[in-house]
Parts: sequence; structure tokens; C-alpha cells
Amino acid sequence: QNSMVLSAAIFITLIGLIIYLHFVKVDQESLLVIGSLGIQVTSSYASGRESTTFIEMGLVKDLVINEAIHMQKVIYYLCILLQDPGDPQGISKVVPLFQSSKPRLDCLIEVYKSCQEILEQRKTAPQSS
Repeated sequence: QNSMVLSAAIFITLIGLIIYLHFVKVDQESLLVIGSLGIQVTSSYASGRESTTFIEMGLVKDLVINEAIHMQKVIYYLCILLQDPGDPQGISKVVPLFQSSKPRLDCLIEVYKSCQEILEQRKTAPQSS
């Protein structure tokens, strides 16, 4: 009886660990910005699974470093602001980046500067029709 309960507990724990590694534990996050196409955000999980999101450049209004207060510390994170189709001055959605890795502010600033250079080139480039 006790060995059956112990076996069931071990089995449930292993299943929980596999689910955690496959769906929750992020190993690596990457950001690819191509001025003429868009922004690709990829998360690689501990199990080897990858999740990719693509945002068209036409939807991107700006990229900002935002801050949040969590417990007794300030957390900085990079966000993509998506343009509201109905209001050109409005923002329809905020997409946070690097949620699992939580890089330091100095790293975020480097990524921010690089992304802003690409966004500025897109804004100053002549629009083809």
C-alpha cells in the first residue's frame, strides 16, 4: 500500500517536472529586428522547445524601457509599443520582452540603442509604394 502511494507520488512529481521543463523553464530568449520586415522574439525552453512570435514593422510604434516596482525593488524591462490601427497617435498593446531572463539595465540599454538605430533608419528611409 505504502509503496503504491510512493510510486504514484514519484510518478506525479516526474510528470510535473517534465511539464515545467517543457512549458515554463526558459533557457534563452532572443530578439531579431529587421527594419524592413519586423521583430521576431524567440524563447527556447529547457526541453528544447522553441516559441517564436513575429510582429510586423508596420504595427510597431516604438520600443521603450519601462520600469515596474516589484516588492522593494525596481525592475526594468524592454517593451514594444504596438500602434493602434484606429488612432495613429494611440497605443493598442504593450508587448514586454525578456520576461524570463530579466537582463540588467545596462544590457537593456545596449539592446534599446541598437533597436532604436534600426527603427530610426526605417523612419528616415523613403517609403516605396
